[in-house]
Amino acid sequence: MALFRTSIEPGGSPTDPFLLRRPTRAVRVGSVWIGGGHPIVVQSMCATRTSDVPATVRQINQLVQAGAGIVRLAVDNRRDLHALAEIRQQVQANLAVDLQENYRLAEEAAPLVQKLRYNPGHLHHQEPHRAWQDKVRWLAEVAARYDCALRVGVNCGSVDPAIQARFPPEDSLGPMLASALEHCELLDRLGFGRYCVSLKDSDPQKVVEANRQFAAQRPDVPLHLGVTEAGLPPEGIRKTRWALMRLLREGIGDTIRVSLTVPAEKKHLEVEAAQAILADLAAGQCEPPLEQTGRKLNIVSCPSCSRVENEAFVQLAEKVRAICQPFQHLPITIAVMGCRVNGPGETDSADLGLWCGPNRVNLKRGSQLLGSFGYEEVLPRLEAELHQLASQHRQ
Repeated sequence: MALFRTSIEPGGSPTDPFLLRRPTRAVRVGSVWIGGGHPIVVQSMCATRTSDVPATVRQINQLVQAGAGIVRLAVDNRRDLHALAEIRQQVQANLAVDLQENYRLAEEAAPLVQKLRYNPGHLHHQEPHRAWQDKVRWLAEVAARYDCALRVGVNCGSVDPAIQARFPPEDSLGPMLASALEHCELLDRLGFGRYCVSLKDSDPQKVVEANRQFAAQRPDVPLHLGVTEAGLPPEGIRKTRWALMRLLREGIGDTIRVSLTVPAEKKHLEVEAAQAILADLAAGQCEPPLEQTGRKLNIVSCPSCSRVENEAFVQLAEKVRAICQPFQHLPITIAVMGCRVNGPGETDSADLGLWCGPNRVNLKRGSQLLGSFGYEEVLPRLEAELHQLASQHRQ
């Protein structure tokens, strides 16, 4: 495929040396463009509750000031929707709305934002009697009517189960690719080309492979890059940096997000980490070696966002990391998830999972529920499970 040179600076000034980019169609999102040779756009997502208008306005302005070209918010109910209307009046940012819980809110949210993001897996579960094709057709009509772009956001932890069933259990990439490609084909048939795609996994190597394969089959579609549930900094930054630098160096990727488990007041670190990746690429730096997943303990934790059901989730993730220090040699994965969106899928696939609710934490061994504990009570039980796994590995 022919490559062309373009600036990777997320702002307006050009940067040398230029980065080779694969040509994709250009998709407008408010005042910025994704793909088509335009500068790579940095994104982030608010960690404040959307219903808290003053806090969310401050967060949006903080992220824009840090360099975010697009800021995403979660809208799951009418309370969030009413708050979004107030937020829109107070900010000038390009806003994307995340429709995980209720895609039907799109019609009222679309006039207030520049992009709608939907997850094919979650779309499957809403109105299950209705064909997913009809839901996407309706979303495309809404987006076209209100001058919005779409993102088809495919996540490893929430793939459409009907597609998942067509692949062997050990194949995690096949269902993601199939889902993304089917949605692209439908949008194309509908004549709606103003969309981009993301294929995200908590494993950076799978992120690289999934996006490589998608780009080979659909080189025209702009890609949103990121490692979902990358975790706490600095580990989460290292994982994301490795994946994004590899893909961007190959000309793959048009907009990026670094997803970190951080308190709301430190959400700007996502944008700063993304800016650093682009700056290092411009300077010709190479990505650092990646520690092989499966050879040592791996902590997966979702990015802080407005769906986190208890703000103590971030502190819990930090405490889990501290408890795990003596067990770094164990070739296991621990997932710390802050809400119900990807919590079930990610904890099911982990050796030990902590799925956090408003007041209790569900501790799991794979898909087996070990019990529900308070945020402090769960830590001794987790440590006991780690000692048990360590004993098993010594045998």
